[in-house]
Amino acid sequence: MAEDVDIASVGALIGDRARAAMLQALLGGDRISAGQLARAAGVSKSGATAHLQRLRDGGLVSAEAVGRHRLYRLANPEVADVLEALARVAPSRPVQSLRQSGSVDALRAARTCYDHLAGELGVGITEALVAREYLVSGPGSFAITGNGASFFSHVGIDVHELEQGRRSIARPCLDWSERKHHVAGSLGAAVADVFFQRKWIRRLPGGRAVALQTAGRQWLERELGFASGS
Repeated sequence: MAEDVDIASVGALIGDRARAAMLQALLGGDRISAGQLARAAGVSKSGATAHLQRLRDGGLVSAEAVGRHRLYRLANPEVADVLEALARVAPSRPVQSLRQSGSVDALRAARTCYDHLAGELGVGITEALVAREYLVSGPGSFAITGNGASFFSHVGIDVHELEQGRRSIARPCLDWSERKHHVAGSLGAAVADVFFQRKWIRRLPGGRAVALQTAGRQWLERELGFASGS
């Protein structure tokens, strides 16, 4: 590792509990207002604004003006990767209520990890795609087979178009709750988009957990032979 890489400065930004809570709220990939992030972190709006400015200066979040509001999101997928990696080594918080227990269970079942699907659902879809030989797992990436390109085209994903982008197409992302890989990259984002657009999943209130709907469950069973309990 290069000695001039300042890991400590990033650690200091993430190490503050309020900023960590904001980053976790943004891990779902949505653009969120300072007021919403203030509530997620349990701080005042002015305090949240100060924290967000530090996160922007550190390159961890970006901001976009939408009308009279300023919305925040993670700066890039690499920041999401760092947060997901930290979640794999961080201790679990004690569960103090039935509501909190339900929220944790929902996150483990199905959630968004930045812009792709994670949890039991994301890992299950990835494993089904590999089992069907639509994806081939390799060192550091997934390769899309010819049959895979045809399958994705059938659901409205143009693999050739994904290949024209600058982003990695299909890379493995180690899931913090399942301890297995789910597919990330532009393909992972496209799959999540399809599930949202076709209302196969819906976002649960107050976080990044999603719930698989009946139509989505039926499609997974029919097309991928994957029966999800989420």
